Amino acid sequence: MPTIVVDVMPKAELLDPQGKAVAGALARRGETPFTAVRIGKRFELTVDGDVDETVLAQARQIADEILSNAVIEDVVGIEVVE
Repeated sequence: MPTIVVDVMPKAELLDPQGKAVAGALARRGETPFTAVRIGKRFELTVDGDVDETVLAQARQIADEILSNAVIEDVVGIEVVE
């Protein structure tokens, strides 16, 4: 069955306390190539049947209205994986 993957991230202009904590932990470990971390969410929507434009449009609407908070988050990706 195909799966639609939706990635949601905090808006770039907002603080990401979880990402900041992980970045601090990496720095304490000496992992110097990494200077910043942002943490988001991934949703996997399993589809019963084929994914056509109608199903993708429905997934986009769900991503915008249910899976993300438009005030503080952006939907950064929607893709179909088989």
